[in-house]
Amino acid sequence: MGEYPVVTWNSYSRAQRLLPPKYRLAKDLPHELQDRVNALPQSYRDSPQAAVLFEAMIDEAMDDELGAPPISVINEVTDEGAPPWEFVYTNQMWYGEGVPPPDIKNLKSCGCVGRCDPKSKTCGCAKRQRHHLKRYITNNTIPKTWNGVPFLYDAKGSLQFSEVPIFECNDFCGCDEDCPNRVVQRGRRYAINIKRTEFKGWGVFNGPKKIPKGSFIGIYAGELLTVEESDRRGALYNKFGRTYLFDIDFHYMGAVATYAVDAYHAGNVRSFNNHSCDPNCEINPCYINEANIEKPLLTVFTKRDVEPFEELSFSYMGCIDHDTISKAKNAKKSNDAVYAECHCGSANCLGVLFS
Repeated sequence: MGEYPVVTWNSYSRAQRLLPPKYRLAKDLPHELQDRVNALPQSYRDSPQAAVLFEAMIDEAMDDELGAPPISVINEVTDEGAPPWEFVYTNQMWYGEGVPPPDIKNLKSCGCVGRCDPKSKTCGCAKRQRHHLKRYITNNTIPKTWNGVPFLYDAKGSLQFSEVPIFECNDFCGCDEDCPNRVVQRGRRYAINIKRTEFKGWGVFNGPKKIPKGSFIGIYAGELLTVEESDRRGALYNKFGRTYLFDIDFHYMGAVATYAVDAYHAGNVRSFNNHSCDPNCEINPCYINEANIEKPLLTVFTKRDVEPFEELSFSYMGCIDHDTISKAKNAKKSNDAVYAECHCGSANCLGVLFS
């Protein structure tokens, strides 16, 4: 073709991998808006205009969820105009000091055309997911007969199995945006609101339509920290009674976490999800543009159908088992302000939570 090189998707993808990965540094978090609002009189922050401004801040941060319904701020309980302006609203991860950039060099991708077929013998993403599902198929967590294997979503994009690592197609894959293995990256589809509660502060509530089991609700966004920095902050947070730290220590990684997510200085609507001892949502690890097994995204999916206007919650204590119950009993004896009385109202309430 004369002097012009032929560019194919494969050649373009290979060239993109040679470029530095794109990611955000926590030290660059913008906070001008928060500083300006916090400098205003309390009368403004308690006015209806504050809620309008908070909603506008959320809407501006949803550039990666362009099709998602807007989020409203509702307060029918107190005089607060909006939630506290304590953090930068973002759906992204912000890398702290000592956290390496995304590993795209070793990232496995597919060369599929159109939509990926889970039964394909050549799809690189299907091979990767199948490799990580072997133990779950062997112990019958995932039935050998399930026709969706290895992908974890059904035809409607609902997650079929929880507590299992999800490996979605990524930016270097050849498949289309409507590939059945691209659910998290397509964003939230259901309307939710931030609403003031009587006893639990601000919470997240469903909109007017039922949310089916297995639906993607959002990412637990914030600063990605080394566990050493997380421990340092955790000791401080424990004393003044608030923490948004989440250790990335899923069972398949081993017993020790290397990284953690802190949603105190940066976060999204997930920061307002309250705890429940009988939650309707849960956090699952998901990998997209990251080959490092220790750095998944923390993705929130519903674990059962959620009724219209029902509060969305997950367990701050992880899986509620005998070990969790024991920790809850010990927590009641602690003087740390981070432990608070639980008001979830579920039949199996432990009476305590991390505030």
